[in-house]
Amino acid sequence: MKLVCSKSDLLNGVQIVSKAVPSKTTMSILECILVDASKGIIKLTANDTELGIDTIIEGNIIEKGIVALDAKIFFEIIRKLPDSDITIETDSNYKTVITCEKSQFIIIGKSGEDFSYLPVIEKNNPFIISQFTLKEAVRQTIFSISDNDTNKLMTGELFEINNDELRVVSLDGHRISIRKIKLKNSYASSKVIIPGKTLNEISKIISGDPQKDISIYFTDKHALFEFDNTTVVSRLIEGEYFKIDQMLSNDYETKVKINKKEFLSCIDRATLLVKEGDKKPIIINITDHAMELKINSTVGSMNEEIDIEKNGRDLMIGFNPKFLIDALRVIDDETISIYLMNPKSPCFIRDDQNNYIYLILPVNFTTVS
Repeated sequence: MKLVCSKSDLLNGVQIVSKAVPSKTTMSILECILVDASKGIIKLTANDTELGIDTIIEGNIIEKGIVALDAKIFFEIIRKLPDSDITIETDSNYKTVITCEKSQFIIIGKSGEDFSYLPVIEKNNPFIISQFTLKEAVRQTIFSISDNDTNKLMTGELFEINNDELRVVSLDGHRISIRKIKLKNSYASSKVIIPGKTLNEISKIISGDPQKDISIYFTDKHALFEFDNTTVVSRLIEGEYFKIDQMLSNDYETKVKINKKEFLSCIDRATLLVKEGDKKPIIINITDHAMELKINSTVGSMNEEIDIEKNGRDLMIGFNPKFLIDALRVIDDETISIYLMNPKSPCFIRDDQNNYIYLILPVNFTTVS
């Protein structure tokens, strides 16, 4: 095999597929990127058996061929070469010569025969969404998936399609995040659970351009994402997702309207007094025209008041400040509405159309005068 391509194209391609190279594996072939120039195009592929990515890059194929190269070494070499054209040449023993201007590297590759190719997915009835919308939906929900594998369902996000509406849901046992999105077209109803890792990696790759679409295909076991010159195939998480609607309620005893930026800044300031790993709640005392926020820790204490609009009863409630910050950071509205029932029930932050809903469980606290 012999091919020539620009450093920028090659580096971009390698960076994209590297996201599917496993950090730990007993199969050395999975630590490789497959460089396939056997069919008249240059295709790079990586696959950790749960997530696979391939992308097509521009370049000139002088001699067709295929080779698997150690992903980490390959990436570092390409990254540190001059900004010029790069030539990759292999012989029958997969000895690979990488040349750029006056630099030359020789590394030993592997046969592509043992490489785990992306599964072939039947492409029927794609669900199409803009790259911007997908990126935003993931950004506004991904923080509340669980990073603990004890309950696999919590490590993914529910994608639920009903006609022209997409609902994205994530939860970790302490909070729930929901985004509802109006689609341009109507689709058959479907529900899948996509691993958080897949969505995180796709979010890093896509540009977020509102003018560029991404086509998504679902099967019983896989989701396939197609955009630009890239294909991502991911295993789905199997199982029945949690009955979310039973956890949601429109009942409330107290409704608060508050300036989001002011509320977020205040909680942010309060966390200055909380050491990492310290589970100190922020105590919120809601009265007629003000919300008082208090935090007490081994470092010190803070107390601040914010003007609010309130309907309903006075209430004192405690929360993990991080959970409030995570939700507030992804809401774009200037003013938000918070619905509360009592100190033991979850609070709901939602807009009037329920385009977003953030449910956060309270925490127990002891009042300090």
